[in-house]
Amino acid sequence: MPKVSVEIPQELLDDLNRHVGDNKKFVSQSDAIRTSIRKMLDMMDDIDRRHGRLNE
Repeated sequence: MPKVSVEIPQELLDDLNRHVGDNKKFVSQSDAIRTSIRKMLDMMDDIDRRHGRLNE
């Protein structure tokens, strides 16, 4: 799996980390970021589909 490096504001990272760890929603920062990207792309596909811009 390719690795990607990004810079994000500390406030976003702090918020993300509140949801990462044992007994929380995500097992790692990477898992949280991958899940967020998938959800955003699904939302963008839905918007494109509604506007007739998605070629399936």
